[in-house]
Amino acid sequence: MHSGTARVRASPSDPATLERIAACLAGIAIGDAIGKQTEMLSYDKVSRCYPDGVRGFEGTPGTIIPRYAGNSKREWRIGETTDDTERTIAVATAILSDRAVSHVSIGREMLRCAKCVHPGVRSLWEFHQAGDPARTAVEHNGCGAAVRVAPVGVFFRSSSLDALVIGAREASISTHGGSLAIAAAAATAAAVSAAIDAASSREVFALAERAAADAERRWPGSGSPLFAPAMRAVRDDLEQLGSLQAAAIATRCFPDRPLTIVPLALALATLLRSAEDAILLAANVGGDSDSVASIAGGILGAMYPATVNQQWADTVEHVNRHNLGALGGELARIRH
Repeated sequence: MHSGTARVRASPSDPATLERIAACLAGIAIGDAIGKQTEMLSYDKVSRCYPDGVRGFEGTPGTIIPRYAGNSKREWRIGETTDDTERTIAVATAILSDRAVSHVSIGREMLRCAKCVHPGVRSLWEFHQAGDPARTAVEHNGCGAAVRVAPVGVFFRSSSLDALVIGAREASISTHGGSLAIAAAAATAAAVSAAIDAASSREVFALAERAAADAERRWPGSGSPLFAPAMRAVRDDLEQLGSLQAAAIATRCFPDRPLTIVPLALALATLLRSAEDAILLAANVGGDSDSVASIAGGILGAMYPATVNQQWADTVEHVNRHNLGALGGELARIRH
């Protein structure tokens, strides 16, 4: 077994946990697909493109999102999920195969992924160019690890913080070796795990904060820890607003860099009470909207399964054929 691999034995899962896991995966994919419609747009540009706001899938599912028509890299479709969901499924598949979290197995599954493999996404491009599932990245602090790490949080219960943090790193280092990226992944995995265990919003955030701080202590960057303090600062700032509106969020913490993207997602996930509301809010803010909506949607789906929009889930399944329900059931059976 690889020296960093986190391994446990399997056990059955109860129906409530199964429902939370299924809703988590659905929230991830829905957030990814709805958020993609405004990814990398400024808030003002989002408002111009969607004068009535993003209210879900804006157009006929399966048709090209207008601003991607003629795009040389990919003509993204309405309802289509991105590499974020593709690689989340890859992490889940590797875990199911090994009953463990190993970056080599995850790397092997990720080499089968095809979306966003171009020089514009350096972390993925370098990994695929190397073609080595055992490769360990030594840089990259983006959120690419955090957006695919949810299966680690599904696999380990929230009482296993050490395993969650180690597992998050294993799921990260094929492409993202920076301290901020690993901390973001650890925080997200812990939040997902706590949400599945029916923790309160405060408890979910507290465990995520602990996981981030632990990760930064274990695998520090060149300076003082930054991610855990950024998490707290963003959440505290937004909590003071009372009512969360896209314009105010865009002004205070626009999600366009490592210290705002995942911190914003975790703040929305622990200040709101609806996966649907968080996904729409993230989409209307803009920036790295698919990442924020995906992470927040997954955590809130696990916390409040009834708030996952079933019509949107059906649309995503129709367009992508992910069969996330079956995947969630398999993961539920091995959760420890």
